[in-house]
Amino acid sequence: MDPSGLSRLDRRIAGCRACPRLVDWREEVARTKRAAFADWTYWGRPVPGFGPPDARLLIVGLAPAAHGGNRTGRMFTGDRSGDVLYQALYDVGLASQPTSVHTGDGLELYGVRVTSPVHCAPPANRPTPGERDACRPWLVQELHLLRPTVRAALVLGAFGWQAALPAFAAAGWTVPRPRPAFAHGARVTLDAADGPGLDLFGCFHVSQRNTFTGRLTPGMLRAVLRSAADAAGLGTA
Repeated sequence: MDPSGLSRLDRRIAGCRACPRLVDWREEVARTKRAAFADWTYWGRPVPGFGPPDARLLIVGLAPAAHGGNRTGRMFTGDRSGDVLYQALYDVGLASQPTSVHTGDGLELYGVRVTSPVHCAPPANRPTPGERDACRPWLVQELHLLRPTVRAALVLGAFGWQAALPAFAAAGWTVPRPRPAFAHGARVTLDAADGPGLDLFGCFHVSQRNTFTGRLTPGMLRAVLRSAADAAGLGTA
């Protein structure tokens, strides 16, 4: 575990300007804002991961929301997807409070870190394959730094699943061939030649499309969180 290494990585991520389309979009959103947040100073930069450097469970999303993480500067903070995720984390005993509003709100995660394969808010929530691949080295570096403690990962959605598998492989875990398919409740063990393996779990994304239609219910999310936390060696409520 290297807390200072993770902090340095987070600062480097926040300064990245590698993808012109994403840079233009995140900064345009930060200038024009949404009427409901007219008095906010938007973050408008890449959003680093959030959670302790000795996390045993890693949650992998897709990308920050334009008026969520891109506004607040913290993963899944200030949008309805975050409302669902952090409520569930609180319900199972992995977060100090059920809401995630802004970076100074006192939220703490217990043994859990939240990150994404793309760190900038993309137009229409759709990163291109090139943007996904350009951002992958950040996730690989984050995984290397977390390897001493992380024992399970919960990936939200098919995009995150496909983006994360090559990163897990590059960070030293063995991904089965053929690559495992994404499904809600999927569980795959990734072995490692030089250290502990990783239990990988799939979960439908906490998007409004999924939660408003009932494709992903709070109970379904809590169940897969408990399974992933148990595999990571974390106690849950």
